[in-house]
Amino acid sequence: MTTEQLLLSIDPLDLKFTLELNKSISTSFQLINKTDNHVAFKVKTTNPRKYTVRPNSGIVLPRSRSNVTVTMQPQMELPPDMQCKDKFLVQSVIVDPGSTPKDINPDMFNKPGGNDVEECKLKVIYVSPPRKPSPVPEDSEEGTSPTASDTDLQEHSEPQDNSVKVCYGGHVKH
Repeated sequence: MTTEQLLLSIDPLDLKFTLELNKSISTSFQLINKTDNHVAFKVKTTNPRKYTVRPNSGIVLPRSRSNVTVTMQPQMELPPDMQCKDKFLVQSVIVDPGSTPKDINPDMFNKPGGNDVEECKLKVIYVSPPRKPSPVPEDSEEGTSPTASDTDLQEHSEPQDNSVKVCYGGHVKH
């Protein structure tokens, strides 16, 4: 095996969660085995109380894929800057053909134990939920003054502006 050939490719490398208060939110990623080896994997996180990972370990057969779902527990408040420092680590190691998920044990992923373990880090990115349209009917906005404050403009868009503003890592995109 060459160093260019990874045991598992991971798609995507960023886990995006569209934040909604008091709701569990799930996202997923795929583990892609492009090798002829059976590959065991294990997923770890820096914040295990906040997320559940299913499956958090398993075996990806040669030339196949496995889907992993990450669920964030309900959040009671939005982070003020929409930034997240949580990370996930996917460890992978070659196992013997015929190995099953029950054969996976923590020692397999122990680098100091002499195992050839590959690691890949995944970042968590929070995405703002789309803004709900204003409950004010369009007819009543015709007489509004053009000197509205910035906060008014965020709450009430002009009738011809149908774009949705979404925050990505502190940058607003239209």
